Amino acid sequence: MNAGNNFKKDAREPVLDVVDRISEMLFGLFMALTFVGAVSVATAGREEIRTMLTTAVGCNLAWGLVDAVMYLVRTLTVRGRTLTLARSVLAAADPDAGRKLIEHALPPGLTGLFSATEVETMRTRLLALPSLAAQPRLDRNDLLASLAIFLIVVASTFPVVLPFVFIGDVGTAKTLSRVIALAMLFFGGLAYGRYAGYGRWKAGAIMVGLGTALVGAIMALGG
Repeated sequence: MNAGNNFKKDAREPVLDVVDRISEMLFGLFMALTFVGAVSVATAGREEIRTMLTTAVGCNLAWGLVDAVMYLVRTLTVRGRTLTLARSVLAAADPDAGRKLIEHALPPGLTGLFSATEVETMRTRLLALPSLAAQPRLDRNDLLASLAIFLIVVASTFPVVLPFVFIGDVGTAKTLSRVIALAMLFFGGLAYGRYAGYGRWKAGAIMVGLGTALVGAIMALGG
């Protein structure tokens, strides 16, 4: 493996970390809820339910594909920007200019966490690389991550629509669907809170509140 590939691996963001996975799941869930909420208990027949199921799955298939493609675009963009920064540091007129480029590229919240010595270490490591990749590329793991995003968005549709498949009474199916959705929101919030370190139960309750507000808005609009 050449130095260019090593640099690409070092620059890559974590593939489908907790935030990625939970965000995609919640996105697909909210999309599905908008269709489930539009089902009228009083007037919905089997044909209307079938249309809702087809539309919900079709919509999340489309948006799952969009999210998957945009993940690949974002990955290439980040790697391209990182390579551009590396080349700029290597071409800097003097060490001080190279260090300033690195400092300006650091996220705002991290700038003060790196000493001048640590920034210089980054610069010297760049200088020590025999070569850089000619251009940013995607690899097998990126494609797998993109596929995972697609599957997560699509899979999040089914827990909230399957009650309508197995339960004939629309009112009961709708209630169960909302209970499942709120439970998914709660556990998604727990995962967010644990990852961010600001309180799992609080995050779970906040996420349920957001979901409840969404369901309430849908009902107010005639769902």
